[in-house]
Amino acid sequence: MTNILKKIVQDKKETLNLIKKNNSLDSLEKKIIELDFFYDFEEKIKKNDGVSIISEIKKASPSAGILVKNFNHIDIAKMYIDNGATCLSVLTEEKHFLGSLAYIEDIKKKFEIPILAKDFFIDPYQVSLAKSFGCDCILIILAALSQNQADEIYSEALKHNLSVIVEVHDQKEAEIALKFEEALIGINNRNLKTLDVSLNNTISIFEVVKEHKCPLISESGIKDEKDAKYIYEKTGIKNFLIGESLLKSDKPDALMKKLIQIIQ
Repeated sequence: MTNILKKIVQDKKETLNLIKKNNSLDSLEKKIIELDFFYDFEEKIKKNDGVSIISEIKKASPSAGILVKNFNHIDIAKMYIDNGATCLSVLTEEKHFLGSLAYIEDIKKKFEIPILAKDFFIDPYQVSLAKSFGCDCILIILAALSQNQADEIYSEALKHNLSVIVEVHDQKEAEIALKFEEALIGINNRNLKTLDVSLNNTISIFEVVKEHKCPLISESGIKDEKDAKYIYEKTGIKNFLIGESLLKSDKPDALMKKLIQIIQ
């Protein structure tokens, strides 16, 4: 199988080159100063005693194709918020996920909720770019970056008072993630190179990161409350980033309520 992650990163470089030509760093920083709707993503999760659901908004994915035919990001955001989402994750990658940074800005104008810009960050410039649309948290995917790239993006995010999720897929990456002491660690159950999914990835990687002082998040492949409860009972992790299961559900509101109740 083609390395999908490698292809996405290459396409991201090309997209980014075009954006940089039309948007100077100075212009992005000026726009950031004018915005007044930033919230503390990490603190919102830390303060939540129960289950935290980071509900994901995305139109499509390489593994599932089009997820939502009549896609309306505002309507999806409202449904998530009305049913107890702690934070939102918004896919902003354009080519493979049909995302847009503008979705974040649109949602922030209507709702007070922390938002993760779910994208493939490969350049510190993207931190300012994402924040200029109102994001509160950025994603560092270790599998997509060199150590220097990850360090630079992390430092830039902290400089901009953004939360950071460092995403890991195996135990080696988990060991590296521990150096990012102020970041949340997201354990992805999906192998980004093959797209195979296993919930046991969270359980095995938890042993490496369990002493990390910031919240741990289990991501991908969580289909229902049984999957979430399985992870919680094995690890104590109660923070879940869930997208496709909610977006494809006939009753996403009911599913969210069941997820939130797994430790009550």
